[in-house]
Amino acid sequence: MPAPPEFLKFIDDNADAFIRRLGEAVAIPSVSSDASHRGDVVKMAHWLNGQLKDLGVDTKLVDLGKHVMDGQELDLPPAILGSIGNDPKKKTVLLYGHFDVQPALKSDGWDTEPFKLVVHPTNGQLIGRGSTDDKGPILGWLNVLQYHADNKKELPVNLKFCFEGMEESGSEGLDDVVKKEAQPGGYFSGVDCVCISDNYWLNTRTPVLTYGLRGLTYFKLTVSGPARDLHSGVFGRTVHEPMTDLVMLLSKLVDNRGSILIPGVEDMVPPPTDEERAIYERLDYSISDIEASAGASIAVSSEKVEVLMGRMRYPSLSIHGIEGAFSEAGAKTVIPAKVSGKFSIRLVPPQTPELVDPLVHAYLKSEFAKLGTKNVLLIEGLHGGKPWVTDYNHWNFEAAKLATEAVYQKTPDLTREGGSIPVTLTFADSLGVNVLLLPMGRGDDGAHSTNEKLDRSNFIQGSKLLGTYLYELAALAGRK
Repeated sequence: MPAPPEFLKFIDDNADAFIRRLGEAVAIPSVSSDASHRGDVVKMAHWLNGQLKDLGVDTKLVDLGKHVMDGQELDLPPAILGSIGNDPKKKTVLLYGHFDVQPALKSDGWDTEPFKLVVHPTNGQLIGRGSTDDKGPILGWLNVLQYHADNKKELPVNLKFCFEGMEESGSEGLDDVVKKEAQPGGYFSGVDCVCISDNYWLNTRTPVLTYGLRGLTYFKLTVSGPARDLHSGVFGRTVHEPMTDLVMLLSKLVDNRGSILIPGVEDMVPPPTDEERAIYERLDYSISDIEASAGASIAVSSEKVEVLMGRMRYPSLSIHGIEGAFSEAGAKTVIPAKVSGKFSIRLVPPQTPELVDPLVHAYLKSEFAKLGTKNVLLIEGLHGGKPWVTDYNHWNFEAAKLATEAVYQKTPDLTREGGSIPVTLTFADSLGVNVLLLPMGRGDDGAHSTNEKLDRSNFIQGSKLLGTYLYELAALAGRK
């Protein structure tokens, strides 16, 4: 059952208003990984809660407790639970999204202020931190609700909402809430399926439905030695230098083609079946797509399937940065007293943080011992999440496929995503229902990067897609 024509027209007619609302959301710098912005994450929670209530959703803010970040105890931002509709004859769909964002400074290389939504004058791109990850998709659901509220129309399905403000920092505190509310009589009791819009097309052409996500385990390595920073002219080649030890250690983790050097990590993953390889071969994707998205001709292989499986099906290890080292303009001749390197491993089934972390710790300690240094190594796990794969032959995916074909006149590709959404597996395990990833944005949106954007067409057509998906679900429920 396609969405009513008047719904599609409503989305088109109100596009400018919807973009202004997205601008309000982007203007709140809800960076969950920065303690100085914790108040902004809470502000974003209250802003979104108010929007939902104005559109007829019964909501509640859930206290998730406290956590420690960089040695400071902080209140976790509240999660938002919402509900609209309770018709026992209708399917009940749980919608998840997150309203926190990655850090962003104009000095990072942004062409515009990251927390001011800018509409590009020629191509209509909506540029701003959180535009595609994940404020745009959340507001897509608000746009669907707006039509039904303004026109006093019943939704075709019952909806439950779960929106959080810590996804970019490991979804701390949310797992316990989901597990509790999934119990009989809980807030999520009776949910038939889950839909998450927090990922992206592979390219700029073809919509996708996603049936798998990589997990994550994130590490911080700290090497310390002297009591204070030292002068390299006085102490160079006379003491063990923490930076040298750290760089040596980081160089032992991964090679320049992406192969993980930690023994046992890659051995956990079985080889692909012929059926799996066929899925990757059919995808509308090319090496030029990934290189266009990266902005340079730097793909590790010219083989499409190898690159796609490297992104989706195999684990990867990336080194993210070093704290404590001199990084400003000029030439400071200092030996840092303490430096910290950060890296993460993206995990795939059957890997989990519980299985991989002991291998990482043992390997790092062994390699550090080989250096023969007198410096001290501290290994910390910052956060992690398990990978997830689901059945793409489920009616939940069928409804999304029909909706995509109705809105975009294209059959969507089936993908596994390289990124991580920690709570996805928790929903699947706790509720025992199918979870669908239905992305709004394109593969070149630059989530987590500078100049993050969401194309105007994806925001507007994507809002139509989300609404049409609900109508297709209702139609399938009536036939099954």
